[in-house]
Amino acid sequence: MYKAFPVTFLFLFTLSSVAQTPEQDSKTNYLYEIKSELNVKWPDNQTINLVFHGHSVPAGYFKTPDVNTLHSYPFLVLKGIKEAYPNAVVNVINTAIGGEDSYSGQKRFSKEVLPHQPKVLFFDYALNDRRIGLEASRKAWEKMIAKALKKNIKVILLTPSPDLKVDFTESGNELDLHRQQIIELAKKYQVGLVDSYALFQKIQESCKCVMEYMSQGNHPNEKGHQLIAEEILTYF
Repeated sequence: MYKAFPVTFLFLFTLSSVAQTPEQDSKTNYLYEIKSELNVKWPDNQTINLVFHGHSVPAGYFKTPDVNTLHSYPFLVLKGIKEAYPNAVVNVINTAIGGEDSYSGQKRFSKEVLPHQPKVLFFDYALNDRRIGLEASRKAWEKMIAKALKKNIKVILLTPSPDLKVDFTESGNELDLHRQQIIELAKKYQVGLVDSYALFQKIQESCKCVMEYMSQGNHPNEKGHQLIAEEILTYF
């Protein structure tokens, strides 16, 4: 059974690892400038905004209508960053809306997301993008990614967390197709990737206990959010 490691341990392990794979090296270096800023002490430090844009999962919905903000992965990421960088001033800004897909998220992106001037911007829309399809969601993701990169914002894309109605241990299901598209986008635009789908898939394949990480069929519980947060923190 999966056992969650303390965030601080994960952070130290990432920094101390000597023999890194190309993927690990990319994660270590992608936010190099941001990590340098996080280490700057008062009075020379500046506020660093992390923005999470997406649907109900990053918005903090557990068992609907319960919104468990402080145990959702954006705020678990904040906690982990503050443990690692105690002198940093960091804001987590959540622009996610429950029930939204990337087409709707893209329409409000310029007015409601970019004005926050994020240093790092996270996208998590794939669960709801199934209803608009691959082509429409790809266009929406690409528009948002392009606008962010034009402003020199670091972007990290998230593949979908589980929907228990989908057998995500089998390749080619509807969630897997969106996952593959997101992986392709990360490669095309050379941005960060957090493969949430793969994390939960490995758990299901190893112990068939993914239910222990879910508060309802399509929303992770705190344990599930911690799993996603720890993967995000490998970048920091």
